[in-house]
Amino acid sequence: MDAARTLTVEGVALRYRLARSGGAYSPLVLIHGVASNLTRWSEFVEHAKVGRDLLRIDLRGHGESLTRAPAGMERWADDLAAILDAEGYRGAIVVGHSLGANLAVHFAARHPARVVGLVLIDPVLPDALQGRARWLPRLAPGLRGAIAVLRVLNRLGLYRRRLPRLDLRRLDEMARAELLGAGRSQAFVRRYGSPFADLEFIPTANYLQDVVELVRPLPRLEAIGAPVLALLSTGITFTDLEATRRLLAALPGVEIQLVDAYHWPLTEKPVEVRAAIERWCARLAG
Repeated sequence: MDAARTLTVEGVALRYRLARSGGAYSPLVLIHGVASNLTRWSEFVEHAKVGRDLLRIDLRGHGESLTRAPAGMERWADDLAAILDAEGYRGAIVVGHSLGANLAVHFAARHPARVVGLVLIDPVLPDALQGRARWLPRLAPGLRGAIAVLRVLNRLGLYRRRLPRLDLRRLDEMARAELLGAGRSQAFVRRYGSPFADLEFIPTANYLQDVVELVRPLPRLEAIGAPVLALLSTGITFTDLEATRRLLAALPGVEIQLVDAYHWPLTEKPVEVRAAIERWCARLAG
């Protein structure tokens, strides 16, 4: 049964869902990406056969864990540790997409004893950024200034009172039927890569915080001792594929698999992604 749960940390109600399997293995913790929420994993949870509990969270500032207070990698990592403690888990396999993959690496560096393994789906490595995305690290100081101003305005009561709920399961089904199924791949990339579409569902300061955190330098990859599965899209949108593969090779226990997708393989190739994770988890258990 996939049950809704709440844990209050530092006055913020963190929302998450837990599907218990009854198995004895460490759970899979599922982390969404920029401007996203736990419904990114709805389809995965419905169909996955890993014999493990499945825990998916709305990161602080996202979905139903809404707050306009500052967040970032350290707070998100500590929130995850607090949720694991609350549910009685000593360790977990941490699975993340994009920003969530980067957070998984930060979590492994900050709480190494809690990590049984990592699954990194299209992590965004700053040294592999390409195209216009290469400018984002240089823009980060200005974005931090904008975030600070927006936070002050929020405290003064200036913010959008209502944000529509983003159901990514429904959006993914629509995208496969109306865009990918119709051969409109570029329209798909424009929709899923659009900051204007994202900003409809998330406070502006929180979105900018996501972008800043996304392009932060990662911890030393060679220091991550846990086994790692990296699933990389061959048509990856924001980073160079070969540079990403080369940089991830620094992970001592990494296995890299390619997926014929852009940057959203959970949407584009959900069956392939799910099967790859199931096989890897089975080998890890063996």
